Amino acid sequence: MAKTQETTTVEVRAQAKWVRCSARKARLVLDTIRGRGVPEARTVLAFSTRDAAREIDKVLRSAVANAEANHGFFGDDMVISACYADEGPGLKRWKPRARGRADRIVKGTCHITIRLASLTAPSEVVKPSKPAAPVADEAGKAAPEASTAAAPAKSEAAAGEAKPAEQTGKAKPKAPRKAAAKPRAKKTDQGEAKPKAATRRKPASKKAEE
Repeated sequence: MAKTQETTTVEVRAQAKWVRCSARKARLVLDTIRGRGVPEARTVLAFSTRDAAREIDKVLRSAVANAEANHGFFGDDMVISACYADEGPGLKRWKPRARGRADRIVKGTCHITIRLASLTAPSEVVKPSKPAAPVADEAGKAAPEASTAAAPAKSEAAAGEAKPAEQTGKAKPKAPRKAAAKPRAKKTDQGEAKPKAATRRKPASKKAEE
């Protein structure tokens, strides 16, 4: 008998629990995106007027991120194979009524689950290869020893080149001094005045003799 080949599809899921929305309201939105591709489903949810569409869009984005990061799929090539909303615990509240009475309000919650399937094979993630183990040969043993012997000689030569000029005894050339700036002539009404010549002060002993 001939054997039939079965195509296996890998599904990726994402779930949001205790969403503040009733299961019935979430199912109305989930019915519109079931069986659609991811780009088309995002467009439908973006233009939906229901509040549950915002929460469902978050779950869909989470499922696409799981497929791309963990399994290597391309998100736009995937299809929503299943999506459903299960009922969660209800929040009990009350509201006042006539004659001092009260009516009970049950605010429902739900658990939203979306499953994505892809018919294409996932892309292979390239992992870094491990370094090869060293070969234990006689030639291999001699090479490391030669390299270790040459390494100290190179380090000493490099250290000698990196020594400062003070230790080697060679003094650095001093930078030439700048020439003193000449006194500028002051401007007057009649023109530029000549700068006064610098005069030296006479000592007190010579002043007394004069």
